[in-house]
Amino acid sequence: MDRNLPNLHEVSESRHVEITLPDGCILAARIWRPADGTPVPAILEYLPYRKGDGTLYRDAVRAPYIAARGYAYVRVDIRGTGESEGLMVDEYTAQELQDGCDIIGWMAAQDWCDGNVGMVGISWGGFNGLQVAALQPPALKAVVSVASTDDRYADDVHYMGGTMVVDQISWASNMFAINTLPPDPALVGDKWRDMWMERLKGSGLWLKNWLEHQRRDEFWKHGSVCEDISRIKVPVYAVSGWADGYCRTVFRLMETLQGPKKGLVGPWSHKYPHIGVPGPAIDWAAEELRWWDKWLKGRETGIMEEPQLRLYMQDHAAPAGYYTHREGRWVEEPSWPSPNVTRTPYALGADGVLGGEGGGMLSIRSPLETGLAGGKWCSYAKPGDQPVDQRRDDAGSLVFETEPLAEALEIAGDAALELTFTVDRPVAQVAARLVDVAPDGAATRVSYGLLNLTHRDSHETPEELVPGEVYTATVPFKHVAQTFRAGHRLRLSISTSYFPIAWPAPVPVTLSVDTGASRLMLPVRAIRQEPTPRDLGTPKGAPPMDAETLSPPKFDWQVIESLSSGEARVVISEDEGRIRFADSGLVTGARVVETYGFRGDDWRSFMGHVVWDMELSRDDWHMTSRTETEITATASHFQIRAHLVAKEGERIAHEENWVCDIPRDML
Repeated sequence: MDRNLPNLHEVSESRHVEITLPDGCILAARIWRPADGTPVPAILEYLPYRKGDGTLYRDAVRAPYIAARGYAYVRVDIRGTGESEGLMVDEYTAQELQDGCDIIGWMAAQDWCDGNVGMVGISWGGFNGLQVAALQPPALKAVVSVASTDDRYADDVHYMGGTMVVDQISWASNMFAINTLPPDPALVGDKWRDMWMERLKGSGLWLKNWLEHQRRDEFWKHGSVCEDISRIKVPVYAVSGWADGYCRTVFRLMETLQGPKKGLVGPWSHKYPHIGVPGPAIDWAAEELRWWDKWLKGRETGIMEEPQLRLYMQDHAAPAGYYTHREGRWVEEPSWPSPNVTRTPYALGADGVLGGEGGGMLSIRSPLETGLAGGKWCSYAKPGDQPVDQRRDDAGSLVFETEPLAEALEIAGDAALELTFTVDRPVAQVAARLVDVAPDGAATRVSYGLLNLTHRDSHETPEELVPGEVYTATVPFKHVAQTFRAGHRLRLSISTSYFPIAWPAPVPVTLSVDTGASRLMLPVRAIRQEPTPRDLGTPKGAPPMDAETLSPPKFDWQVIESLSSGEARVVISEDEGRIRFADSGLVTGARVVETYGFRGDDWRSFMGHVVWDMELSRDDWHMTSRTETEITATASHFQIRAHLVAKEGERIAHEENWVCDIPRDML
């Protein structure tokens, strides 16, 4: 721990603190705070990922470092997870959010808290930080939201542009597995088995819940703070990364939040910035403390005098499925939308030139394998989960390309494809990608967008297409900041499918694009001399906790194709390894194999299959679980088959099967 900074406190850690809610349910917390009992502001991180093992290795670096600088860091398991009582039946329920408000009230009333509370979190914790802020608990004074969304339908792991994101299957399967884990008997005592059985029997099949809501209905509006952003009164620091699935939220929050706000977007995947990959990672603890000191302690740290938004301007990178580092530089914007960015049209030339003269219709009907080079909707910086060379996918796409650039070009923000088109089917989708083509032909995806064309006017009230009728639609791209070097080309690639990022339309579609009436809009940022932003430093934190690696983690991403059968499979295998925590003696292990594929030109052969194996043990106590989820589809229905078996030792504690047929709703 860095002892050179002033006002450091010795830190006490309480492994298991019970918080009794107004309805009598007991939630479990792990708390780091100054040992002398001085009342200090408190910071809540509120997650379902198990304070005693799942996030502990990460928390042990963050929490005591922040606590030593005059804060109480309170890590709480959501109702029905970890060592907390009750049942969790879905994400961001009204009960979860009310519990968050009650926890904040409890924290503010403790003698070690001075009454000021902040909320921090990444992903789930970033979501519920915004959601709880919208409920306005009195003691909540500021929020840090990392890798989150303000819109649960339009910009989350479930749906993108009205298409079903295949990561929804992956994520549902992950939560299916996590929900099989019991509380730690050493912490909750003899009631652990009753709590476990309640979870096993009651958590349900979340993928079914989500597939029953294929348009933006009340189910998704709940917890979407964009429904009334004015409800968030407290200051918000929003953070994400270009390789993350959630970078667009930062820009919307900078545009719509009415109170104090800051934004930061690095090159990172779905990670906190101090462990950000691709690098460079930063000294996020120092930046976060500047925020908390300003809003929870009333100290002037200068953070609000700096420009509102900081972005990492990425330089070109060779196409690869994994980056440890992205070349580039930090830039700053005074506000968003930025006065430094101009939306610039590029016509779609009838001869395939981007920026050329349009006129006439060009058609594309993409083969099934278009998308195999696309990587994952949300990267976790695992080898293979970022896009590889795009030439393969572009071979199944309609392509428009500039001449080599005479000088460098920079963009910052969200590109968009303004499309005038016809299709030959009532349900269709389009995938549009912006690609950086190097002089040697290597093609690196910079950004992309997806749109279910039945959602062209509304995600709430989609409408089928009439074959042959002319329509217009705008395909929004993910935000990005990127430099295109002189001598490189910009490429726009358009396809009618993009699997396994998005589940395909029910049947193959021919899309015809009116080149004379369509255009690509790029957010071009003026290249100019500008001051160098303040250095964000290198990561700092408390020493890693004491844990023994019993078996190391492993990861692989394979694309397997059979030329004889025409079968193609994407197989993602991850073994998280086995770890023994020194403070508790608990051993954890988790393994998953995800398979997504299709057969030949059979449009109904698309499938997803995910198997998770989980393990917890200590001495002579041992539990395991296996969850298996499979999804297939016909032209009219999605079909889910799922199986759960959980064991205590060799004894089956609970086993259950699900078989679900869910109608496709213009999806």
